[in-house]
Amino acid sequence: MLIGTAPQLSLLALEEAVGVFDDVDMEVVRTKSRALGDLFIRLVDQELAEFGFGLASPRNIAERGSQVSLVHSEGYAIMQALIDAGVIGDFRAPDIMRFGFAALYIGYEDIWESVARLKTIMQGRVWDDPRHKARKVVT
Repeated sequence: MLIGTAPQLSLLALEEAVGVFDDVDMEVVRTKSRALGDLFIRLVDQELAEFGFGLASPRNIAERGSQVSLVHSEGYAIMQALIDAGVIGDFRAPDIMRFGFAALYIGYEDIWESVARLKTIMQGRVWDDPRHKARKVVT
């Protein structure tokens, strides 16, 4: 068990935790995921238009998965500031910020709060702090 077998107690706990979702209708989950992404895009358009964000994901819900990507020239630093603010996203060079919407545990209020935190970061130029701009080995 020291050279490649996953810890069995952890796997048993995971199996029980995943079992909670056995009766969940995946179409309902997908519908909520789409609604979360639409809300995020609508709020970014409404609240962040002045800050130079672009939408990298398809706006059409039928062409988009459970994530939305934004582009911004300061994307890396903005994402680092967001992570410090408790909003966990992902960055891809050169300028893409990705946000995933796991409908099983992300709610509509989380979307509102995330966009509000992003707006605060942009208004206060929090992203401009040198510690947010210093690139890590893995971005």
